[in-house]
Amino acid sequence: MSDLGVSIDVGPVDLVPPGEGRTFAVDGTQVAVFRLRDGSLRAIDAVCPHRGGPLADGLTDDCVVVCPLHGHTFDMASGSETSGADLSVRSYPVEVVDGAIRVTFWPVTPPAV
Repeated sequence: MSDLGVSIDVGPVDLVPPGEGRTFAVDGTQVAVFRLRDGSLRAIDAVCPHRGGPLADGLTDDCVVVCPLHGHTFDMASGSETSGADLSVRSYPVEVVDGAIRVTFWPVTPPAV
């Protein structure tokens, strides 16, 4: 992966019905892609850091997804947990290009030593 990120097509946009989410596996990373009712897309890590809940199966609105296992709520734009719990998921830039869902993966910066 370069410093500029890598964009990967994960499948046709029709795989994700409006108002729902689906999980895609890319090079060992599971990403939940949500297609909002207005047709826009959001992408975050697919696994809740609390107990491994499948976030693509959670309830959504225009801004957040609720983990179906224990109710942690994540902002789909930033990945932060909205109630103040010390949890977060990674969010990813996502777009539709020629009918395909394209997710951009940025390198993770290692922690300072």
